Amino acid sequence: MREPQFHALSQPGDAAQAAREAAAGLLAPQAHSHPKWFYDRLGSHLFDAITELVEYDLTRNEAEIFIQHGPAIAGALREWLPARPTLIDLGAGSCAKGERLFALADPGRYVAVDISVDFLRHSLACLQRAHPDRELHGVGLDFSSQLALPDSLSSPGSLVFYPGSSIGNFAPDDAGRFLHEARQLARGGALLIGVDLVKDAAELEAAYDDAIGVTAAFNLNLLRRLNHLLGADFNPRHWQHLALWNEQAQRVEMHLEAREALTVRWPSHERAFLKGERIHTENAYKWTLAGFEVLLRQAGYARLQPWTDARGRFALWLAA
Repeated sequence: MREPQFHALSQPGDAAQAAREAAAGLLAPQAHSHPKWFYDRLGSHLFDAITELVEYDLTRNEAEIFIQHGPAIAGALREWLPARPTLIDLGAGSCAKGERLFALADPGRYVAVDISVDFLRHSLACLQRAHPDRELHGVGLDFSSQLALPDSLSSPGSLVFYPGSSIGNFAPDDAGRFLHEARQLARGGALLIGVDLVKDAAELEAAYDDAIGVTAAFNLNLLRRLNHLLGADFNPRHWQHLALWNEQAQRVEMHLEAREALTVRWPSHERAFLKGERIHTENAYKWTLAGFEVLLRQAGYARLQPWTDARGRFALWLAA
């Protein structure tokens, strides 16, 4: 059996830079934190649990598209890409969605990219046991500010895969920049990307504030991560989870709200919060088919093919 190859693209100063970035967000007039900090090992497991919730149907809608349109997707991949392309799976997590593409694209190399390195190592080890002859690579990388990999990990005509509507974490301008970088990474190949579509506000809020509190735990776990990054003293019991639909911006917002007046301290800094004051932790933008098509074309994609689930709640775009 082959062994997965791991590539750590972080630099020695990255931990200090991460701490500075996290501190700057907490000290801003509107305190905020980047959603990438959700994904430590525990956060990654909690997100996998979220995808099983009744309220969170994104993952099931995306899976339905692969089931209903699998032959068409496979045919398009064969037509648009060279044989046995490199498959670059962004935000790979458990690698379950990337593995689903093995039958459709038959990649010659699979490159899984994720910020949560420990979780990714475990996922790739399990995947290698299931596919002992496949060439698997893992890359520990924060691609939220720039998406780039060494040329040795991609190949001309690669397939870049970004499922699950994670593009929704990017504001529209940043999403356009990311799509442009994904096109460069594909090196003349294609992008296969999941996009959650606009729907009823109450349904959207429920998807990010489920009845049994898994999403709340996912959000509150961020405070543990900030404690680790900064040496801070957040007490998760002093905070509560909020999810709100912002109609004007077409996004779901997640916040952590202080249950009481308190002060959070870390080396050389502190931040006082009033009761009810919030830390803005995530945006999840939702798109229409027409709106996302405009974004793709602005990023330089000329050949586009969307598929949706039967109810039109989720879209999977192939773009080249």
